[in-house]
Amino acid sequence: MQSSALRTLFPMVVPTAAVGVLAAVVSGVVVGGKGALGAILGALVVILFMGAGQVALQHVAKAMPQLLQGMALVVYFGQLVLLLVFILSVRNTTLFHHKAFALTLVFGVVVWIVAQARAQMKSKTLYVDPDAEAEGDSHGTGESREK
Repeated sequence: MQSSALRTLFPMVVPTAAVGVLAAVVSGVVVGGKGALGAILGALVVILFMGAGQVALQHVAKAMPQLLQGMALVVYFGQLVLLLVFILSVRNTTLFHHKAFALTLVFGVVVWIVAQARAQMKSKTLYVDPDAEAEGDSHGTGESREK
């Protein structure tokens, strides 16, 4: 993974991991070892699924920005399907506490989305193409260069 991808994932991974650690401690105290294991697994699933989706969308945004919105929907649908498959495959296991897993999964996704929104608001994203302005190209800017 490139360092730019890591830099963009860092603001989301850190709070989600913190929620996972907090959930593991609380679940460990309330339920025991299986609760802590369920919480850790829930946090890992959120970080892996959401992180993979974010990296995939970054690659699409660089390669084909016109397809970004459609691909975002495809990635979201794919994440839901993979999560459903994962949950169905571990539903009968007794390795971890299912409620601790589910609650950590929900809280982790909410924290990830809030952190992602915060990171997007703090980013300095250009909404004007400075290269087009430097060349004197007024296409799409709404300005007229007539004098």
